[in-house]
Amino acid sequence: MITEYRPGSHADVIVSKFLRGIPTDDGLLEPRVDLVSMYVDQFPEEDLSRSMSEAHGVPIYNSIVKALTLGGEELAVDGVLLIGEHGDYAWNEKDQHLFPRKYFMEQICGVFATSGRSVPVFNDKHLSYNWADAKWMYDRAAQLDAPFMAGSSFVTCWRNPWLEHDLDTPIEEALAIGFSGLDIYGFHTIDALQCMVERRSGGETGVAAVTCLEGDAVWEAAKAGSWSSDLSSAASKAIQKKPDGPMEDHCEDPAAFLIEYSDGLKATVLMLSGYVVDLSYAARIGSDVVSTEFYLQTGPPHTHFSYLCLNIEEMFLTGQPQYPVERTLLASGILEAAMDSRYQGGVRLETPHLNVAYKSYDVMPRRPMARRPEGASLVPFEET
Repeated sequence: MITEYRPGSHADVIVSKFLRGIPTDDGLLEPRVDLVSMYVDQFPEEDLSRSMSEAHGVPIYNSIVKALTLGGEELAVDGVLLIGEHGDYAWNEKDQHLFPRKYFMEQICGVFATSGRSVPVFNDKHLSYNWADAKWMYDRAAQLDAPFMAGSSFVTCWRNPWLEHDLDTPIEEALAIGFSGLDIYGFHTIDALQCMVERRSGGETGVAAVTCLEGDAVWEAAKAGSWSSDLSSAASKAIQKKPDGPMEDHCEDPAAFLIEYSDGLKATVLMLSGYVVDLSYAARIGSDVVSTEFYLQTGPPHTHFSYLCLNIEEMFLTGQPQYPVERTLLASGILEAAMDSRYQGGVRLETPHLNVAYKSYDVMPRRPMARRPEGASLVPFEET
């Protein structure tokens, strides 16, 4: 179920891999599932869906219901991709892009309910721009016993150096650095942060309050001790591609999300457009500070999405999400609270509704172990 399928879109870097093969550091892998139908909501000038449909024999239906039933009356597929990213949709006054993910999920779940069975669903990126819709999507999937997974490709990209916290690591404070728009990449950065801190002692307990600061208020907050400069230095050092000099010299409009977790953990998301184009993470564990870079492949074949696809594929085949959807639910709520705080002038917002408690995975999802892409990960499709 796709909002828009054009070159470089999330539909392109996910759906195209299920049609053409999944490039990884270990080679080009044949998909273990078949794509059998598509619903596409919008057709831009550079639309790929029609040509890919014709080339691979995958029909495009004119409704979500027909795509799921293959033109019949009951559910006729074994898994669903919900890719509600990109397209000509409105923005609201809080600078949130109003993608119709909840509407797509309503249609999907309606077919599940009337067919009397459910199949796994993967939702690309956050669940919704507002908490009520995100929580509805989570609750409805649970009500229908539909395996549900969601989130960002950043959690399955390269890490440099490799860092994966053991379960129950005593994390005292954490910080993540991101860039670009607060709505579009704020979620990526929160999701990357969350996939690390959820592995702390006691597991995830939820978030008690969120504050969004912008401009000089970000640097003043550091001076006041609201976030730690030693963690930002460690996270910054992990990023290889950045200009010389302090971050303050390169960010005309920095932003910070100050996240207060229910168990007392404090974490910060620094959005530093103009300084970096990669993400990183740092944490204080006792007297030690550890850090890593989350590295994306910025051009074709966008192999970080390959590893995301491998985890989606595994859920489709086994019925078991490879990591908890509660992570994405909580990250969705944190992002909305940050955008609300920003819209209200940087006030601290208490978030009792974000009492999302869960445990991280025991078995590590599929991810690259190298520090940078290698092998087939470096070869665009047209060269394979």
